[in-house]
Amino acid sequence: MFQLVVATGNPGKLKEMQAYLTGLNWELVLKPDELEIAETGTTFAENACLKASQVALATGKWAIADDSGLEVDALNGAPGVYSARYGSTDSDRIHRLLTELSGNPNRQARFVCVVALAKPDGAIALQSTGICPGTILEEPRGSGGFGYDPIFYVPEQQLTYAQMTPDQKRRISHRGLAFADLIPKLQELELN
Repeated sequence: MFQLVVATGNPGKLKEMQAYLTGLNWELVLKPDELEIAETGTTFAENACLKASQVALATGKWAIADDSGLEVDALNGAPGVYSARYGSTDSDRIHRLLTELSGNPNRQARFVCVVALAKPDGAIALQSTGICPGTILEEPRGSGGFGYDPIFYVPEQQLTYAQMTPDQKRRISHRGLAFADLIPKLQELELN
């Protein structure tokens, strides 16, 4: 079985990636705890590539990383790469976003995810992007998910991310779309 290092210390993220990569002959493992990578990029792609590359170099193994967040048109793309740092809790982040959008009729937004795969020498072998367009509601709906899920409404589904089942969200989400694009490319690689 092939080992792939996931550039995270979060077991939940590892489990999520395993769900997307089911059926592939890989064992996903967490990066070493002591290895910290600062997300200094200004785009999701820069951060995903930085994390994958640094973990690959540090471990001498293939590594995979993702970076994702919410971009809101009326806020010039904010919170963007700072989505997780837009407040100290999910409710703080939602409150701040809704306050900043208060009274603004333009509620267009998108969730973006970039996944990067790095070779053991740190070179980026593959990169994939998934985008899920939607709108920001004026108040939360649903109890599932995390982060901005209760206020991110997907018109095609007529649901927020927080109202979707895990399987629905996995299929149509930005992360699901990025992995759906990445998997055929991964299967073509000669990994060693």
